[in-house]
Amino acid sequence: MTSVSSSSEFHHQHHFKSADHQYASSKQGIWLFLCTEILMFGGLFVGYLIYHSLYPTVFKNGSETLDWKMGAVNTVVLLVSSFTMAAAINYVQRGLHKIAAIMLALTIACAGAFMVIKYFEYSHKFHVGTVPGKFSLVDPSCAAGGKRAECESKISALLKNPAELEKNHVSAEEVTRLKAVISQPKWEMFYGFYFVMTGLHGVHVVAGAFLIFWVFIKTLRRKVGPEYYTPVEGVGLFWHVVDLVWIYLFPLLYLVG
Repeated sequence: MTSVSSSSEFHHQHHFKSADHQYASSKQGIWLFLCTEILMFGGLFVGYLIYHSLYPTVFKNGSETLDWKMGAVNTVVLLVSSFTMAAAINYVQRGLHKIAAIMLALTIACAGAFMVIKYFEYSHKFHVGTVPGKFSLVDPSCAAGGKRAECESKISALLKNPAELEKNHVSAEEVTRLKAVISQPKWEMFYGFYFVMTGLHGVHVVAGAFLIFWVFIKTLRRKVGPEYYTPVEGVGLFWHVVDLVWIYLFPLLYLVG
């Protein structure tokens, strides 16, 4: 089934032989792009698995400091967004522009909810000090010259200050977990993977939200419909891959402990 009808007001570009040729080429281009996305995240997954096998305790302790409940909520949010995106494509194909626009708006709302939850997660980690590299130190310049072992981490400083623990809503259970984290050498490694992988995924969520907004406007203006829905379908495929990546990130980061 093609996304462009020969009897439609939508005409294929001059450098394509036909509407079918344009649709097939567009679809192939999207899939090739998605393959590069999978390769990029795949490299991070391979690196994660290698270092997890070398430092299992570091990754276990780090994972236990993450809020799996927030991660689970975000998983549900993205699963709902996949449903609304698929529904939007279906409604566009059937010419139901109003309902399709509602589904696209709900998908954008889900993307916003996901990023808000990530904001609260990230904020707490920066306040507590569970961050990678020199940012985990009270004095980032202390690590210069190979003297990192002599530097005080933000977690250590926090654990010595009951007032700060209360201010940052650090429970007794979390204190125990933080002590376990800093008891291991190279403990920052886990958070390096966490921020790179979830941060890169977050960038894709934001990019996806902008793309969905673009097709949302096209839907409101009836620039897409039963005769031409390639943009909506392409953006939908991208969004499903973004959701799929999170399905793997959630257990690897939040449940590995």
